[in-house]
Amino acid sequence: MREHWANCITHADDEVDTFVDEYFSEEHRRVLLVAAAGFDPRSRSVALKLQKVLGNRLSAVFVREERPGANQALRDRADANETSLLQSIPGSEVVRIEIFADDGAPVGGRRIAGALSERPIPDEITDVVVDLSALSVGIGFPAARLLLEDCEKNPGRTFHLMIASDPDLDDLIRSDPSDRPSPVRGFAPIARSSDDTEDMELAQIWIPQLAQGRASTLNLIGSQLQVRDFYKICPILPFPAKDPRRADDLVAEYQEQITEEWHVDPRDFLYVSEWNPLDTYRRLSRLKLRFDRTMKGTYLLRMVLSPIGSKVMAAGAMMAAIEHDMAVQYVETESDLRPVSSSILR
Repeated sequence: MREHWANCITHADDEVDTFVDEYFSEEHRRVLLVAAAGFDPRSRSVALKLQKVLGNRLSAVFVREERPGANQALRDRADANETSLLQSIPGSEVVRIEIFADDGAPVGGRRIAGALSERPIPDEITDVVVDLSALSVGIGFPAARLLLEDCEKNPGRTFHLMIASDPDLDDLIRSDPSDRPSPVRGFAPIARSSDDTEDMELAQIWIPQLAQGRASTLNLIGSQLQVRDFYKICPILPFPAKDPRRADDLVAEYQEQITEEWHVDPRDFLYVSEWNPLDTYRRLSRLKLRFDRTMKGTYLLRMVLSPIGSKVMAAGAMMAAIEHDMAVQYVETESDLRPVSSSILR
């Protein structure tokens, strides 16, 4: 295991403005931003905050995720965000990524990896910022992993994750999932190695992130994974949260899956902060360490994450998946069904 986040710190609320103003105002900073240029109003939040401080020291790659079922209202919102971003940051470009192949297979992760590989980071870049606010898991996770690896190969380059978080907004966005659950590119299950004992039984642990209105998505993933064969299922719930009853409401919404299909032991719920990605990362890391000790020499452990809903919690899951080689199983979105109001974002 390689430690990527041992010295990681987080900033929230007013601390973000203070950090951006103080850190990025240093004249030697040259920053590359990778973010979305979609319909979500959060697409512009981080970019404009950085541009205000960095000016022409900021360049950007904005990802436009193209899906066949997007309605015109959402396309119009995305066009407006794209135009605003390109005007605000002259040293930027938009990369259009078709999320699905002609046969319907999700290929967005492979395509964003190829697009970033074709755009090597200039030597003068001192900081890389990945804005996960409006990037999907299928695009954001592979992009972040590749850019983190680049920063670790260049000791003078620093990696940052930024998120404009609004859990209420995440709940309002409704999507039409595809019917093909698949591992996220770069986060596929690790195959048995030559060092593994051949007769050790595989013990899989599924860790789905519960989110409002996403039961059909998790049902698809669970069916594909054959969750009845899993050693344990440990759902993730948000607590503490902006709405103190959010975890209780989710347990009620998923009651049938929890009791009848997944057979979750109440002691196996994972409660993580809705606001701090390090809480999710550390909780998953401790769980991995505990099961490693318990199963050593008896079972071959495989942990499978399914992060949906809250962007902050998903970011923490991504951090743990990168560090501990956890698999990420996901259902890509074919279309988003409900436009959102920018008035929700603060």
